[in-house]
Amino acid sequence: MPQIVVLPHATLCPDGAVIDAPSGRSVCDVLLEHDIEIEHACEKSCACTTCHVVVREGFQSLGDPEEKEEDLLDRAWGLEATSRLSCQAVVGDADLVIEIPKYTINQVSENH
Repeated sequence: MPQIVVLPHATLCPDGAVIDAPSGRSVCDVLLEHDIEIEHACEKSCACTTCHVVVREGFQSLGDPEEKEEDLLDRAWGLEATSRLSCQAVVGDADLVIEIPKYTINQVSENH
């Protein structure tokens, strides 16, 4: 079974994590199921960028993003060539190393 290595994030996962990730599940769902409370303001419907992650290893194992995801990623904070929306990135057969960006573009969280 592939694993997702989550690099340390000051708030969501201070010590980082190594998670068994069944193929065919979205990265977002796997994180949430393991108590890593990544934002997903649109309830995983590919309508925002709050679940943006940067895939540091294993990017090629993910399916190609659809045009809607690519358009949304253009608005993400800290966009990189290996950025994906975790609600749309489906685990394949390879291990992944992901980084959750420090910030998201989410008016609700910015006002807390």
